Amino acid sequence: MNETPTSVRTHIGFFGRRNAGKSSLVNAVTGQNLSIVSEVKGTTTDPVNKTMELLPLGPVVVIDTPGIDDQGDIGEQRVLKAKQVLNKTDVAVLVVDAVEGKTAEDEELIAIFRSKQTPFIVAYNKADLIDAPIEVDETEVIVSALTKEGVDALKERIAALAFTQETKLQIVGDLLQGGDFVVLVTPIDKAAPKGRLILPQQQTIRDILEADASAIVVKEHELRDTLAHLGKKPRLIVTDSQVFAKVSADTPRDVPLTSFSILFARLNGFLGASLEGVKALDSLENGDEVLVAEGCTHHRQCDDIGTVKIPRWIRNYVNKDVKFSFTCGRDFPLDLSRYRIVIHCGGCMLNRREMRYRQEHSLAQDVPIINYGVVIAHIQGILERCVEVFG
Repeated sequence: MNETPTSVRTHIGFFGRRNAGKSSLVNAVTGQNLSIVSEVKGTTTDPVNKTMELLPLGPVVVIDTPGIDDQGDIGEQRVLKAKQVLNKTDVAVLVVDAVEGKTAEDEELIAIFRSKQTPFIVAYNKADLIDAPIEVDETEVIVSALTKEGVDALKERIAALAFTQETKLQIVGDLLQGGDFVVLVTPIDKAAPKGRLILPQQQTIRDILEADASAIVVKEHELRDTLAHLGKKPRLIVTDSQVFAKVSADTPRDVPLTSFSILFARLNGFLGASLEGVKALDSLENGDEVLVAEGCTHHRQCDDIGTVKIPRWIRNYVNKDVKFSFTCGRDFPLDLSRYRIVIHCGGCMLNRREMRYRQEHSLAQDVPIINYGVVIAHIQGILERCVEVFG
């Protein structure tokens, strides 16, 4: 993995009305022709994402959005797309036409930023076209995408907001001490690109090393023999949830056990909701519908975890005719009323803010949301064991 994963990059969203100069300012900030620029209103029709290094901040995702004042049926869909970007935005930049000043649409966006507790800065663009100076407060800056006036100051302000929000989140490192070692059980996943481990496994190894601990990586059929020859107990065993049953049987009861998926639920802040929501599995009835949601769009295999294994395991567990629907990538329904439960992957491809939105969005509609690993551990009867390590 040569690049910082998208999920751990700061997401910077540029919002505003059509022709406020969002795309021009994005190009000026990034130093690239990221977005198409035109005098025609509505040139940006879909959010445009760019992963890059932005000094002085570091690895980021810059997102250019359609105009918030777009019109017509298609325009309404574009506006919806723009607002959905806010669900994953860590720092928002509201681009205002300095000649026209703030409008009702701009004030609406500011209200949304505040309601979502999204740090934001207002950038008055087209400073080269104004005659009188504009008074600004600590949340505002004057810029010109054309002359580059104020662009460096804008980048500094974005970085300051991002650093203020940044917290050092650990996947597993906070559970370890220097000199510990962790055994990672990693079946060779057919959905992973050839020659690579899947992202959660890579990130967990890195986190273990940063804690000055050691990682021993084995396949599920090698675990028992590995433990017999280690000489001392590992601090923790982390497994792919798909082989929970075998790994639990091969792991001594006095060795803590959990899964990559559960670790990522904890990292993304929805382990507590998952542990509470998993009780709903036991009350599923014939005809109930369950939504299985994933954050990535990997190629589906014949025995795919989300679309095949989990539905099969749940139907066998509750012995009911339960219906399943599936979403992947950035798709997540606004209306969840038809679903009895949402079952979600660990979210390694989504940032923490988007995972928090999905959790809050589900619970606001009284729909329990449960992590893959929690579901599988519950069905296997080992859930309590798999969360003991978190205290």
